[in-house]
Amino acid sequence: MSERKSVTLNTPLKRGETEFSEFQIRKPLGGDLRGVSLVELLSLNVDALTTVLPRITAPALNKHEVAQLDFIDLTAFGTAVIGFLPQTSPEATDTPDE
Repeated sequence: MSERKSVTLNTPLKRGETEFSEFQIRKPLGGDLRGVSLVELLSLNVDALTTVLPRITAPALNKHEVAQLDFIDLTAFGTAVIGFLPQTSPEATDTPDE
């Protein structure tokens, strides 16, 4: 699995005179997910994405910019983030009865 994903914005983001239309998202590390429920992240919860995206995007988004993203772009970011999570659950191991 790739450690980075690219997201192209439908509605470019403007910072001063500079316009950004493409961002890189890196695979989140444990610390990047602190304070966020994985269930909320999988549900594309806006608060969870607002917390995590500034930690894993390049160029780095800030929370205000995440809040101002077009819905389609926010969904694209969220889909990219959850794409890093395992698609299958690990198999449970049998433990002997006590």
